[in-house]
Amino acid sequence: MTTAAPRGAPHGLRDFYEDPAVPVASGTPRSLRQARMLAAALGPAASGARTVLDIGCGDGTAAATAAPVLAGHRIVGVDWSQDALARARTRLPYAVRGELTDGGLPFRSACADAVLFSEVVEHLVDPDAALDEIRRILRPGGHLMLSTPNLAAWYNRALLLAGVQPVFSEVSLRAIHGRPGKEVVGHLRLCTARALREFVAASGFEVVRLRGAPFHGVPRPLRPLDRLACRIPSMASILLLHARRT
Repeated sequence: MTTAAPRGAPHGLRDFYEDPAVPVASGTPRSLRQARMLAAALGPAASGARTVLDIGCGDGTAAATAAPVLAGHRIVGVDWSQDALARARTRLPYAVRGELTDGGLPFRSACADAVLFSEVVEHLVDPDAALDEIRRILRPGGHLMLSTPNLAAWYNRALLLAGVQPVFSEVSLRAIHGRPGKEVVGHLRLCTARALREFVAASGFEVVRLRGAPFHGVPRPLRPLDRLACRIPSMASILLLHARRT
């Protein structure tokens, strides 16, 4: 997923996120898991349609995947990248440009019932300011559904023991160095389950639940093990966190 341009971001970083070759979609299984968690939190739209902002919507794939699960609720995609938005508008009825810094998102305070924040926080220079802005636009008691790669995923623990750079981590925006994988995706930060809980709580949210999700890039023979690891979120490939604005 892509996200708002960080304050003071170097021109090269802006160019990176506007490059059509940079991945701007997350995996379907984790998007569905996240959508089901949110649907359970919001309840049926028959009791009142809710406004859901997908911040860092990328090409709109995750929001489009979530839409049938969140039927009746209003989903608005938000992204900084013009290229990503052009693609998102082919999948979503509403997609607008917005930045988490440099003036904030184009929404009034306490306007949203929920925020989807899928694979965005790992791309941010200033995640603290991002969570502050999300808290501003969420109504009291509103829901935050955040997903991010897990630094302590089961295979990363083994890779570190072998002296190999963990999956998801990057040292360059130009090429892969020292880790498995072929795509440079612009990760600036990674966290463990414990660190994510502490960070979100310190930003003015109450953590409701943390779940694990599989990663589509795991080699096929290892995917059953990756799915099994989801039972222990601290070892899962992807962390799915549900929090409420206090």
